[in-house]
Amino acid sequence: MNIKPFAVEEWMNKYETGAKYNIAETCVDSVSLDELFELTKTDKEKFLGDFCARRLTYGDIEGLPELKKGICSLYKTLKPEEIVTTHGASGANHHVFYTLVQPGDRVISITPTYQQLYSIPESYGADVQFLHLTKENGYLPDLNELKSLLTPNTKMICINNPNNPTGALMSTELLQSIVKLAREVDAYVLCDEVYRHLTQDDTWSTSIVDLYEKGISVSSMSKVFSLAGLRLGWIASHDMQFVRSCFSHRDYNLVSCGVFDEVVASIALQNKDVLLERNRRMVRRNLSILDAWVKAEPAVQYQKPQAGTTALVFYDMQIPSVEFCDRMYYETGAFVTPGDCFEEPFSFRIGYACEEDVLRAGLDAVSTFIKNHKGE
Repeated sequence: MNIKPFAVEEWMNKYETGAKYNIAETCVDSVSLDELFELTKTDKEKFLGDFCARRLTYGDIEGLPELKKGICSLYKTLKPEEIVTTHGASGANHHVFYTLVQPGDRVISITPTYQQLYSIPESYGADVQFLHLTKENGYLPDLNELKSLLTPNTKMICINNPNNPTGALMSTELLQSIVKLAREVDAYVLCDEVYRHLTQDDTWSTSIVDLYEKGISVSSMSKVFSLAGLRLGWIASHDMQFVRSCFSHRDYNLVSCGVFDEVVASIALQNKDVLLERNRRMVRRNLSILDAWVKAEPAVQYQKPQAGTTALVFYDMQIPSVEFCDRMYYETGAFVTPGDCFEEPFSFRIGYACEEDVLRAGLDAVSTFIKNHKGE
């Protein structure tokens, strides 16, 4: 398999553990098991007693029923049998392409987005075409451009909603328009929805699964529910032929997810409203902090995010983004992700869903670096 290096993950792997001010992290501030049990009013001693007495078999091969019930509660029309559990959303995205994409298939992917959505199908020999998101269009897909890229052999359209790195959010109406175009050529629509539900208001965030019979939703416990350490995600679709193929192929690379992971995730989803309230409060508060900083810092600009945990910030300096972020890391301790990881030069991605004091200190450090190097 010949595949491009995964730029954003290689960057995170290199710098994340030693960061002084980690404002690159994209999960809402992660919780410990103690915090999860406290938030959900779970009896810790009973949970540990019950689990420690359990034999560590493969568990429910197709997923713990309580977990699947919890996942269904995040959608309007989903049934438990329409869910394939995976090793995180990254495992889910990979498994979708592994199951569906063959050499020569046309795959249309938005950009900027998470690199999996175009580098994996490209590595399988797909004819990958890019649907460019622009600031002028609010980082939303241009339907005319999408239509121009569609051909009779289009296998899949890949979108990301809310968008990583920009935080743009597609409306239900826009998603319906994409579905209409996809249906004309019988294409799947894969929507990476790992930030879904982290909105700046209380409006329901529509899933592609609830709009289209060939819609594929990918999500996980990592971003929205602050439980990245579980490494648990899922694929959801009404297309049962596709779902059955996923399970068949899954026998070769996963078999089942971890029993501990699934039990903990089911507790979180049974109490999803408590976690969503905590995490929405955090992203809304922190985005207001970020927005005030952008307005006060003359060397930067951005399109204010509508949802998710990330923002793409452009800077008015001629230092390439990898150099900018590397030097800033070592000089100030501020850790952000270069825009070049998303093929967006002279910018950086901020993850603003961390602890408030870390965000404020990190933004101050970015300002210090810009002030010290403004003439370069």
